[in-house]
Amino acid sequence: MITKNARLQEVYVWQLPVRIFHWVNAFCIVVLCITGYIIGDPPAIMISTQPEENYWFGWVRLTHFIAAFIFMANFMVRLYWMFAGNSFARWDNYLPLTKRQWRGILETVKVDVLLLTPKPIYDIGHNSLAALTYSGVFMLMAVQSLTGLGMFYASSESIVAPVFVNWLQGVGGFFPVRFVHHILMWAFALFMVVHVYLVFYHDYIERNGVASSIIGGWKFIDIRLVRLYRKRLYAERRGKSRGKGNGWTDMRRS
Repeated sequence: MITKNARLQEVYVWQLPVRIFHWVNAFCIVVLCITGYIIGDPPAIMISTQPEENYWFGWVRLTHFIAAFIFMANFMVRLYWMFAGNSFARWDNYLPLTKRQWRGILETVKVDVLLLTPKPIYDIGHNSLAALTYSGVFMLMAVQSLTGLGMFYASSESIVAPVFVNWLQGVGGFFPVRFVHHILMWAFALFMVVHVYLVFYHDYIERNGVASSIIGGWKFIDIRLVRLYRKRLYAERRGKSRGKGNGWTDMRRS
């Protein structure tokens, strides 16, 4: 844990677009999992014998479709922000391209998975294991979007329907795609449970405001770690300023 004697610096880590993406994504995933489960195994609920008064399943499907398109639009904005955002939001944080990142992954596995040491791994943005996990989640989001679009448009009269019909035929038909789509729903449900647990676990052992940072954007970081990151960023960028909005320029003392 961060000692009481440590000098802390308030660091603006998560910019507003990242925080909006997080909460919109969380809401959409919850709605999609619930409605998707009902669509996959609809209960025999009859609230009326009149067809015009018994359209509950239609509303479930409509809710699923609306949430799905919001989910995909939100995902596209996040992909853009991987190139337009600050140093903590950029794409190279999510791929283990350096030895430092691989060491971070191994050390975090010792803490989070194997429980070999209670010593926390301090990072300003995502730790390396979390970043790698999120890159996997982004890939799952892409596959889930593709399979969902395939099933949605193949049964429509849209101009793009033939494209998705041919794609479905090329990958084995409608039901294998539906099976993948259904399995990934459970993968997202499992991820949400683990994600929430680890956020509060790290908030407890690191005491740096990681849970509240996704609301306000700020984390409390040991000033020694901030200095190390600033030196590393300076070395990596060869002293070139990344301009206003960079994670290092948006800092203030606590």
